[in-house]
Amino acid sequence: MKESNDELEESHKESKESNDELEEFHNQLKEFLKGRDKLVILGIGNQLRGDDFAGSLIARKLSKTLEKKDVTVLDGGTVPENFTGLIKRENPTHIILLDAADMGKPPGYIKIIKKDGISQYNISTHAMPLSFLIKYLEHSIKSNIILIGIQPMEMELVDSVSPEVNASVEFLLGVLKKLIKL
Repeated sequence: MKESNDELEESHKESKESNDELEEFHNQLKEFLKGRDKLVILGIGNQLRGDDFAGSLIARKLSKTLEKKDVTVLDGGTVPENFTGLIKRENPTHIILLDAADMGKPPGYIKIIKKDGISQYNISTHAMPLSFLIKYLEHSIKSNIILIGIQPMEMELVDSVSPEVNASVEFLLGVLKKLIKL
């Protein structure tokens, strides 16, 4: 009986920690979006590499349901650098990049990664490092830029997203829709 009580306490502790982390994530994103005039959301990912598709999947789903003149949602796929011209023309005050990031956390874990922290993580499977893309955008336009990283489970040749990452995709969709409408 003692073991099951200890397991329940540990499970409750982990649940509370994850709820605290999700609340902190929500608050960080809300703070980031303060004062925005124009927002660009750029999803990044490869549909043929399992959970690597998460960023693009969010962008595709969000673009179908979000209708705001001050928000542009783009699916950059595996070549987000090809969208720099469009992003420059939009001249956003804020840019959110969405991509899979190996942070050594459980699958589906989400985190706001500030530009100076990107080099700490294995970010996706794309040709150009995101740090280069961010530096280029910073020099071209004066935007506030963050990356939302989603911990993948599987990034091999698989044509579906894992249930854990899909749950995070749906969570992020809800948070983004809510905060963008504010």
